Amino acid sequence: MSRIGKQPIKIPTGVTVTVDANNIVVTGPKGSLEQFLIPGINFEQVDDVLNVTRVDEEATTRANHGLIRSLVNNMVIGVTKGFERKLEINGVGYKVANTNTGLKMNLGFSHDVNYKLPEGVSATIEGNIISIKGISKQIVGQAAAEIRSLKKPEPYKGKGIKYVEERIIRKSGKSGKEK
Repeated sequence: MSRIGKQPIKIPTGVTVTVDANNIVVTGPKGSLEQFLIPGINFEQVDDVLNVTRVDEEATTRANHGLIRSLVNNMVIGVTKGFERKLEINGVGYKVANTNTGLKMNLGFSHDVNYKLPEGVSATIEGNIISIKGISKQIVGQAAAEIRSLKKPEPYKGKGIKYVEERIIRKSGKSGKEK
């Protein structure tokens, strides 16, 4: 049995979980999220606990058991607390500003880079830190990855966009001496 899949999902007060034939809908104080169901996986709700079980022992069903449990658990966390990723901009003259549709960034190119935020995601800027927030872990992570890919950090001076918790391993310059 899947170690992750057999763990029950605790449903906090104020959150409703609705399971129908094709999808599962989780609604909470921050919003509503929907996920399609994978065949062979069943949900049983007892009071404030949601259990995920599988119908058979086929390889694909076993593989999807833990996956769908993690997705639904992330949905429950998202509609109650939300998710956040923080990015840091390093570099001389690198700037970021909020616009009404997304972010406008000066990343050392000859032009400004405009990034349109996906629906359901917001961004706040404090100095050189960008905070991406939303209720869907997948969409928040994807938006943060797309922003980071606009100017990845380089290993010599560390210039670029990186996650706050990310550590850039520095290389020595051309002469080979350590600084």
